[in-house]
Amino acid sequence: MTHKITTADDLRWLLTHTQGFRGGQITDVHVAKRRMFDEESGRDVTVESMVTVLIRYSVRGVLRVAKLSMHAVSDLSLFEQDGGDWAIVGGIQVEFKEGKVRFWFDPHGDLYVVCEEASFEEVSLPHGGTEREELVEQWVFQADCGEVPSINWLLNQLDQVGIPCVWRAAARREHRPRGICWEGELVTASVQGCAGPVAALDVQTYGPIDGGGFGILVQSRRAVGRAGHRLFSMVAHVVTSAYRGTSLTGGALLPPGEGR
Repeated sequence: MTHKITTADDLRWLLTHTQGFRGGQITDVHVAKRRMFDEESGRDVTVESMVTVLIRYSVRGVLRVAKLSMHAVSDLSLFEQDGGDWAIVGGIQVEFKEGKVRFWFDPHGDLYVVCEEASFEEVSLPHGGTEREELVEQWVFQADCGEVPSINWLLNQLDQVGIPCVWRAAARREHRPRGICWEGELVTASVQGCAGPVAALDVQTYGPIDGGGFGILVQSRRAVGRAGHRLFSMVAHVVTSAYRGTSLTGGALLPPGEGR
C-alpha cells in the first residue's frame, strides 16, 4: 500500500488507517540531505532534506510495518533524553497549516518534523505484534491486488531462472493464523553429480487480511550463506516481476519497482 500525504484530508486518512500508530514502535529513523555546490559561496549547501521513519504497530491483531517518508523538511527535532524512549509511540499528532505538514511522534516533541509533503508505504503480516521471532533474514511482499499464486507456480518460476527447488509443506497447525494459504520450506534441489550448497527458506503466503492483495513472507532463522542469499534474491525477482506491490527487506520498505 502506498499513499501520498499532501492535504488535511490525507492526514485524516492517515490517522484513521493507523489509529495514530498507538502502541507501535519506531524501529528506524533516517535523515538524508541533498547538497549542491554553490559557486557564489564556494561550498556545498543543503537544498533538500528528507526524514524517513519506520514503525511497527498492530491493529485488530494484524501486524503492520509502515514507512513514513517526509519530504522537503524545514524543521526537525530529534532528541532522546536520558531514561526516555520516544521509540514507543503512544499516538502521533498531526497538523496541516500554511501548506506545511507537521508530525509530533511523542507528546514532548522529542521527534518532531515539519515538511511539505509525505509518502506512506506499508505491508501487513498475518500475526500480532507480540509474536517476536529471532530472524537472520526476512523478505515480505504485499501485492496491490490479485490472488495468491500456487506453490507450483513459484517452483516453475524458480526452475526457469536456474534454481530448481523442492517444497516441504509444513504440518498443519491447530491454531493457524487467519488468512494463511500455504506454508512450508523451500529447498534448493540437489543436482546429480554436483555437491553444491543447499539453501532452505521458510515461505508463508496469505490472502488479503488488511485490504489490498495477497502477501508472501520469506524468512530464515539461520545463516543462509551465498546460496541462501541467491535464493532470497530469485524468489523476490520472480514475484516482483509478475506482481506489483510493496516489499519489506530487513529494515527497508521498498515501493513498487524497487522490491527486487
